[in-house]
Amino acid sequence: MRTLHLAGAALLLAALPAPALPAQTSGARMAETPLIERSKLFGNPTRAQGRLSPDGRWLSWIAPADGVLNVWVAPADAPERARVLTAEKVRPIRQHSWAPDSAMILYVNDTGGDEDFHLYGVPVTGGPVRDFTPFPKTRATIEAVSDRVTDRILVGLNNRDPRWHDVHSLDLKTGKLTLVRQNDGYTGFLADEDLNLRVAIRPNREGGQDYFRIVDGKVADVPFLSHGLDDSQTTQPLGFSADGGTLYWIDSRGRDTAGAFAMDWATGKMTLLAEDRRADVAGALLHPGTGRLEAVQVDYLKPEWTVLDPAVKDDIAFLTERLGNWVLGSRTQADDRWTVATDNAREASATWLYDRRAKRLTKLFDTRPELAGAPLAEMQPVEIATRDGKTMVSYLTLPVGAGARPAAPLPMVLLVHGGPWSRDTYGFDGLSQFLANRGYAVLQVNFRGSTGFGKAFTNAGNGEWGAKMHGDLLDAVDWAVKQGVADPRRVAIMGGSYGGYATLVGLTFTPDAFACGVDIVGPSNLVTLLSTVPPYWESFRKQLIARMADPDTEEGRAWLRERSPLTHADRISKPLLIGQGANDPRVKQAESDQIVAAMQAKGIPVTYVLFPDEGHGFARPENNIAFMAIAENFLASCLGGRAEPIGGTVRASSAKVPHGAEFAPGLKAALDGR
Repeated sequence: MRTLHLAGAALLLAALPAPALPAQTSGARMAETPLIERSKLFGNPTRAQGRLSPDGRWLSWIAPADGVLNVWVAPADAPERARVLTAEKVRPIRQHSWAPDSAMILYVNDTGGDEDFHLYGVPVTGGPVRDFTPFPKTRATIEAVSDRVTDRILVGLNNRDPRWHDVHSLDLKTGKLTLVRQNDGYTGFLADEDLNLRVAIRPNREGGQDYFRIVDGKVADVPFLSHGLDDSQTTQPLGFSADGGTLYWIDSRGRDTAGAFAMDWATGKMTLLAEDRRADVAGALLHPGTGRLEAVQVDYLKPEWTVLDPAVKDDIAFLTERLGNWVLGSRTQADDRWTVATDNAREASATWLYDRRAKRLTKLFDTRPELAGAPLAEMQPVEIATRDGKTMVSYLTLPVGAGARPAAPLPMVLLVHGGPWSRDTYGFDGLSQFLANRGYAVLQVNFRGSTGFGKAFTNAGNGEWGAKMHGDLLDAVDWAVKQGVADPRRVAIMGGSYGGYATLVGLTFTPDAFACGVDIVGPSNLVTLLSTVPPYWESFRKQLIARMADPDTEEGRAWLRERSPLTHADRISKPLLIGQGANDPRVKQAESDQIVAAMQAKGIPVTYVLFPDEGHGFARPENNIAFMAIAENFLASCLGGRAEPIGGTVRASSAKVPHGAEFAPGLKAALDGR
């Protein structure tokens, strides 16, 4: 059984520019380090997402066709005989999977970043692509795929009520959709290997979830398991065993870090299988045939495996010894071959075919072969203490040649993750490599509210937007200064979604703390943010309110206004660059429009870059490259790092600059060059 269940959702949320500073590097070795071209880091990958079909006959991946990511397929024993199956001309395909009968590839795609995802299928033998969910203003989800039932899958559709996804059975041959269950207020459902719905999950008034058994199609009146807000980010079911007798869980109830548990479905008894007092169980290997939980992964400083089934012990040890950090991409139904992708800091990902019986690895492709031999930097896991005694797992990336600590303090970019209920991890990170190559120390901080380090650490962020969560970031900067890593006069703050909000908070709440900021799709007004979240976030809305404030009460609105950067926009005194997608359904364009308008009214310079064909982030490589070109020249002007000229990148993108082109070095000339 392969099941998708999401317990929550994430936001995945100046005065005149400072005069240009002379480039500061970590010494002669940095000066000799060549610039890595933006296109090599942010352009299309050559190939990515290697997947074996369940029957093992086929190998698929995504790769460019006419400059846009599409799905390719080849015989597993002859990858050189590849052919493209899809013909997307504008929007890249970023995720794909195999239908359980190995006859079709499935993928989802939206229009211009609106996140109204349609589910598509294309026969492995070729032929027209079929839109299985051709409904307007509808977001399709894959609810369950079975290895036993191969002619259909379960999909969720919110075309009846935009708040809730009704469950349908999709016949993969005919495309017929048959309603299985109307959803009148449930977060989601859990199916077994026969695609029978067995569990209904409903949000409760505490901001948590209630779990109900479904017997003969009827939802029980009383939940068999419940949790409140405290466990909402750290408790969720993984799936049933193939015989339906065991339900596996990641569970933090009655403890701090989430452990892996097996629930006897008949008795309800929970048995602890694995735990780690430092961090939550964050990943799992489930056998494709039996559904048995074979191993789990805990990620504190770096990912670590705990083996539960001896049958995979040698495999995990072999792959870890040969590849370092790796991620499982696919397994055949016979479980004789896997595809795995590496995820090590100083190299772009490579995908390998692993023959379990022969214990043999065969490289299939490098995701970005153009980075072979490039001066990539190491990512150092570090532990940073907050002023109130918490420990923040963080990651420091220094320019090549700087060593473990630079000889002299460097300009630094504080790179803040989105969410905020997510985390930074060890591994290859294109943006960190880009910034380090330009001469900056890069610090990524798992501030309170981040997930993965136990529920107490996550819940410590409740009510702390713009307060202690921001204090954690300032503590991290102080640490970098005291360690001799960062020059306190030359620290920028940058991030997307919540990281964009943190950037705006940094420039408004603490206007002297940072030299400049780069905000990508960040909310500026928390009142309007909560009033315009997508309707399908209805099940998550109570948790948002519980962790932030209630916009339907005067007290809540007062809190949201006070914690909104927009309220304090007149405090901004440092250069600010804003990037926004016009079709963003999470952080709408109005969030950027509002703060830009407020700064205009006060005569405060700001540069605003808008992409009319993007949503929550920039999926099209032309747009991502253009924004990074603007950003690196912007950062160079206020921090003194290196930069590749903007060149024709903006002309090649859809970028519009509604305001402030003159405040970003080289941007006005790039626009005039159109």
